[in-house]
Amino acid sequence: MADEAQPATLGDNGEKAIIPQKVYLKDVSLETPNSPDIFTREWKPQLGIEIDNQVASVAEDTWEVVLSVTATVKVGEATAFLAEVHQAGIFTLKGFEPERLQRLHNVYCLRTLYPFACAALSDLVTKGGFPQLVLAPMNFEALYEKRLQQAQADEAGSAQH
Repeated sequence: MADEAQPATLGDNGEKAIIPQKVYLKDVSLETPNSPDIFTREWKPQLGIEIDNQVASVAEDTWEVVLSVTATVKVGEATAFLAEVHQAGIFTLKGFEPERLQRLHNVYCLRTLYPFACAALSDLVTKGGFPQLVLAPMNFEALYEKRLQQAQADEAGSAQH
């Protein structure tokens, strides 16, 4: 896991490389279906967060990774806002076997994109007239391991039928 912590550079001998090329917002949206009424209510928000990601090859050894973060805040039964950010990055990941590459996409790349997504989401919500939204850190390593375990359990269950 040490090579996930620090980006590597390409050597003349074709060694492994982890190089973030670009970080950008791919899509953003903010819906405030109950405004302006929501601003007159006592602010006791209930926050729901959904996280997803997609990976697409854009060139040899280069991928676009998109982290989607959706925040839904309700006050009582009324939706105060639904904010969504698709934070993207282009990463060169060279010299890794497929399993390791998949881990880099789902851990290193998402860990890199998450702070940008959080900042964009907070800015969007604040511009919508709501209090700043500060999201807790995410453990993408644990999320990835959980997904792997779930996939293995699903595979074992379908093999028994």
